Amino acid sequence: MDLKLEMIVLPVSDIDRARAFYEKVGFRLDVDYTASDDFRVVHFTPPGSECSIIFGKGMTDIPAGAFQGLYLIVSDIDEAHAELTGRGIAVSEIFHDEGGLLHHGHAGGRCVHDGKGQRRIAGLHPERASYGSYLTFSDPDGNGWVLQEVSKRLPGR
Repeated sequence: MDLKLEMIVLPVSDIDRARAFYEKVGFRLDVDYTASDDFRVVHFTPPGSECSIIFGKGMTDIPAGAFQGLYLIVSDIDEAHAELTGRGIAVSEIFHDEGGLLHHGHAGGRCVHDGKGQRRIAGLHPERASYGSYLTFSDPDGNGWVLQEVSKRLPGR
């Protein structure tokens, strides 16, 4: 049985502000539909992704900004950093994890390291290992995104 993640309902406080932000990031607007005063859905898809986000009115009662650790995979983190900053998006510096290839910890609109042997170190992974370099950004509500550089997939992916 295939189980494909297709959609994430993202909690936001201001639909038009969120729409403008995700357009600025470069996500593709698929739908902006208002059915009534109590229901509006805005649907975006990140470039190259098969999974989309939706937000709007009447979508969820989860507090705005509650989502952390939404991963976007890029093949070149330097290029992604340059493109996002060029679009006016406030992104973190590129970093890697002292404890290895897996980044741990997401809290309060930013990524943190909580575990023993886990520390965020500025710059690319020393060997530029696939899965080893990151940057982060948050939307206007504080929903936290992580960009991870993957140049070679692990087997089975």
